[in-house]
Amino acid sequence: MKSKTKRSKRKLGLPAVLLLCFLFFLAGFYASTLFSQDVPIIRPRLRMLEVAEEQEIDGMPHGATGESSVESIPFQVLSWKPRAVYFPNFATPEQCKSIIEMAKSHLKPSALALRKGETKESTKGTRTSSGTFISASEDASGILDFVEQKIARATMIPRSHGEAFNILRYEIGQKYDSHYDAFNPTEYGPQTSQRMASFLLYLSDVEEGGETMFPYENDSQISYDYKKCIGLKVKPRQGDGILFYSLFPNGTIDETSLHGSCPVIKGEKWVATKWIRDQVQMD
Repeated sequence: MKSKTKRSKRKLGLPAVLLLCFLFFLAGFYASTLFSQDVPIIRPRLRMLEVAEEQEIDGMPHGATGESSVESIPFQVLSWKPRAVYFPNFATPEQCKSIIEMAKSHLKPSALALRKGETKESTKGTRTSSGTFISASEDASGILDFVEQKIARATMIPRSHGEAFNILRYEIGQKYDSHYDAFNPTEYGPQTSQRMASFLLYLSDVEEGGETMFPYENDSQISYDYKKCIGLKVKPRQGDGILFYSLFPNGTIDETSLHGSCPVIKGEKWVATKWIRDQVQMD
């Protein structure tokens, strides 16, 4: 008969287990220190955005009327009801000051389009600013031409659809009550073309007041006093611009595009308005 050999089983005690764990820990720590000297530091993924901005992006082949380079115009969506977009630093301070200077000597009391049944007397005090119209073709410096081209890129609406710039000045206490830039045919009669969008370029800072306000933003109002400064309010800052659309894509008037200019409390407000229509305009 074959005899069975018994193997002795030796168990490690708790102190020995703890000692082995400690030794493994030291070995791993020492090895990681050695290897980490050659490993580059991993930065947050946000840094990748900064690198991307520094790189040149090759443009696509373009058509005869296209442009050869890729451009970026920073913007922020302020509201979807109405569709309102903010463009920081759209123009330089020097450009803004030049536009003010070319308009100063031509200012007249701002006119108001009258609805059926309205008169100058009945609408007195609705719009108290002064202003003048200047087209890009009248500006020998080329500044308005540059701004107009940039507006066309930002809106993707050809320059030929824009009216001349309406340069406006609001002094202390002056304002423009809430109104629509589009003309409702039931109130103003048949329209051969319609104002579909407006671009406002702020030419100056305003110390207090002078905000552009949208009282119906997000359908938040049912009825209110048109002279009150309420709702979404955009503070003027020199060089900044805002774009908002008066019409829906189907051509109907967006009721939330109702807007106005709050009274200037301190300082002076200068703004260049570019009204954009759905039909080509004669310069």
